[in-house]
Amino acid sequence: MFKPEGLISAGRRRFIQETTAVSAAVVAGSALSTHAWAAGSDAPEKKEVRIGFIPLTDCASVVMASLMKFDEKHGIKIIPSKESSWAAVRDKLVNGELDAAHSLYGLIYGVHLGISGPKKDMAVLMTLNHNGQAITLSKKLADKGAVDGAGLAKLMKAEPREYTFAQTFPTGTHAMWLYYWMAANGINPMQDAKVITVPPPQMVANMRVGNMDGYCVGEPWNHRAIADGIGITAITTQDIWRDHPEKVLGTTAEFVQKNPNTARAMVMAILEASRWIDTGLQNKMKMAEAIAEKSFVNTTVDVINQRILGRYQNGLGKTWDDPNHMKFFNDGAVNYPYLSDGMWFLTQHRRWGLLKADIDYLGVAKAINQTAIYKEAATQLKINLPKSDMRSSKMVDGVTWDGKDPGKYASGFKIKVA
Repeated sequence: MFKPEGLISAGRRRFIQETTAVSAAVVAGSALSTHAWAAGSDAPEKKEVRIGFIPLTDCASVVMASLMKFDEKHGIKIIPSKESSWAAVRDKLVNGELDAAHSLYGLIYGVHLGISGPKKDMAVLMTLNHNGQAITLSKKLADKGAVDGAGLAKLMKAEPREYTFAQTFPTGTHAMWLYYWMAANGINPMQDAKVITVPPPQMVANMRVGNMDGYCVGEPWNHRAIADGIGITAITTQDIWRDHPEKVLGTTAEFVQKNPNTARAMVMAILEASRWIDTGLQNKMKMAEAIAEKSFVNTTVDVINQRILGRYQNGLGKTWDDPNHMKFFNDGAVNYPYLSDGMWFLTQHRRWGLLKADIDYLGVAKAINQTAIYKEAATQLKINLPKSDMRSSKMVDGVTWDGKDPGKYASGFKIKVA
């Protein structure tokens, strides 16, 4: 929920004043679209939708869809709901307290299969962003030479003890990036380390008091560790898998079945917000100012905007401009819910023993990823669609994933759970 006007900062008030006129023009200029999709049989079944989010930079498209009133353009009102942890997001989706959520890709798949929580048929409506996460190692490790994967592996052999690393949810994206990176450097995350689950906003505080040696999380909590002088960036997730899928707009299959028009309207509103964010430097800066507020991410604007603009530093003096920084739209390339993306998470769940046997990887992805709804929304907005439900990517270890033989892929890694 939003703060009363008297409690909103001066910066936030300026942002609202500047964007209100823009929003009014956007809505006025799209009257035909509004009437086409918000009247008659196309009208959203639910006019108000509660969408959960975790305080991370990549919640931005959900938040901006509401602040910029893209939701109203499509006949709905999005109520952003700040949540404390991914487990809370899971539980509130399952019990219906949330209509949808900014969610970890693997969380939605895990719930669908009954892994790490209750089992319920789930749906992915769209991908919210690519890239923009990282693995942070403590300054204490870095001082001993662990500044990257090879350095970490060397230190763990030279100074054996219990090394603790954190991810944000057992079946989620950050767990899979962490495990994949460690294994690519010869470290078995299931045998050579202790892995714990910590909510994203609590990562920095936990590292500050020495509860973990490293963690994988979304921004701005990697840059924040550098700003606070307690951690360094060992690798970005786009260097593990360039243009990897990250957060999705997740909901239950039941919600989609009962509210298909509402589901499409949510996708359209968030697609428009995604396109707005990725259109120019000024929009990114306005987005960073908006989501930095206490109501959303609760950090300084600078901690958000550096990496959202692709300006990286590793905390050890190295700086670089990364063209593969977090993207929300990228001319539509980000948002399609590729079946191969969902299947990849299933292969890693199998690799690390979360799934005890091979499953119908493609069948599960087809059941979860709502490609038909996405295509309807994107077509109405004249957004490019891919030619295939599959895409091919080469990972940091040189192995290519293309979705063609998921069982063979899952069992083909040298380091895995037997």
